[in-house]
Amino acid sequence: MHLIDLLPGEVTQVNLTVELRETEITGLTADSHAVEPGFLFAALPGSTPGSTVDGRDFIDAAISKGAAAILAPDDTDISNDGISNDNVALLTSKDARAALAHIAAAFYAAQPETIAAVTGTNGKTSVAHFIRQIWSLLGHQAVSMGTLGLQLPDGSVKPSLTTPDPVTLHAELAELARDGVDHVVMEASSHGLDQRRLDGVKLRAAAFTNLSRDHLDYHGTIEAYLEAKTRLFSSLLPADGIAVLNADIPEMAQLADAFSGKVISFGQNGPELKLRAAEPSHSGTRITLEAFGTVAEIDLPLAGNFQVYNVLCAAGLAIACGEDTERVIGCLHKLTGVPGRMELAGTVNGGSVYIDYAHTPDALENVLNAMRPHTTGQLIAVFGCGGDRDRGKRPMMGYLATDLADIVIVTDDNPRSETPDTIRREILAAARGARDIDNRETAIREAVSMLSDGDILVIAGKGHETGQIIGDEVRPFDDLIVARTAIAACEGGSL
Repeated sequence: MHLIDLLPGEVTQVNLTVELRETEITGLTADSHAVEPGFLFAALPGSTPGSTVDGRDFIDAAISKGAAAILAPDDTDISNDGISNDNVALLTSKDARAALAHIAAAFYAAQPETIAAVTGTNGKTSVAHFIRQIWSLLGHQAVSMGTLGLQLPDGSVKPSLTTPDPVTLHAELAELARDGVDHVVMEASSHGLDQRRLDGVKLRAAAFTNLSRDHLDYHGTIEAYLEAKTRLFSSLLPADGIAVLNADIPEMAQLADAFSGKVISFGQNGPELKLRAAEPSHSGTRITLEAFGTVAEIDLPLAGNFQVYNVLCAAGLAIACGEDTERVIGCLHKLTGVPGRMELAGTVNGGSVYIDYAHTPDALENVLNAMRPHTTGQLIAVFGCGGDRDRGKRPMMGYLATDLADIVIVTDDNPRSETPDTIRREILAAARGARDIDNRETAIREAVSMLSDGDILVIAGKGHETGQIIGDEVRPFDDLIVARTAIAACEGGSL
């Protein structure tokens, strides 16, 4: 494909001696090691705070490997880099990351007919999981992309990043389109939005779940974190698309103002998808929903009020993408939860064990509050905090856990390079009466052995993860397997 056909308007050619109409591009990459003859190499600066890696340091190497074009930020001093080459197109852009994404969109061209995206601190994975099920039940070839990987129509899962780099993303979208996939839902992480990884995706609808403290090690402030997520509506969703917003969060008005098109809102204050009532039951939650003026009672096989909101968000996205409201509502009682999200591991002596991914203060608060109405005995929580991440949330989570649960065990999560004892001490400083058990398997076994009739145990923090990061090593560890092993070892345990 000729370079002239790939370039968005904001890209400037520096060396005018190269004819862009004659420059053939055979591939794209931001990794100098992956450059092959005819490739465009995007020389991008580091994407994380404190990063010392700068793609501009590898321009010479990319040219030596046969790069046909170099894309770099406007502030790149090409004249002093010794890279002048009459056969290589030198291009700059004030937003080189966005430019690369749009170039990738043009290079790979094909995208599935309907694409939706969902952002927010918590619930993205569940919303994506639910809407993929809704679309599949309505006869579409549907795929979800996110934390759990690339979930394909046949039920198989292909490993993937939450929000892949734009070259990988657009290559995957083109492949899905060729394979007959017509509906895709994507989790849009704040990192991915900030780093322009979703630019160039042809969105039909986008949703926002909620906002709470997370990723401040990257964004610095909660305001910057929200700004990154708001970009999904202010910059990426076209005016003829539809925004699906949580009507019960403080950020609703700001998000609606950021988007110039139509809004569908959900929640107790949502006129389009209005939640009239939600009653916990033994098998899930019964809701009364007023959807665009029509009232329906629905038995959701899901525990927790936050899951009700995730279901409503998914329903809103499906409707925003053109599905009939009544048909969408008719699918909701068939939905199943995400692995590792409020997943029932089994029962012991009348008590139940749930696995959940909650690893932020807001998520932990939500899951414990959600399980309280289902608990007739004691609510028990086992959790820890990850190392090399936002330290400020540790005492917050310790306080919330001991405030909301009857018994709390603080244990190790993914300590990474930090000393596990230090992490636990920072949690325990605000967790009055909590027990300290360093070994996560031991903590889970101890908690399972406490259960009696009406109790609920929530094992939080890792959810679907199958490894524990200690130092630079990933050791096999699965909360679900450990919990079920502990349950099976107990008299009266049932999986």
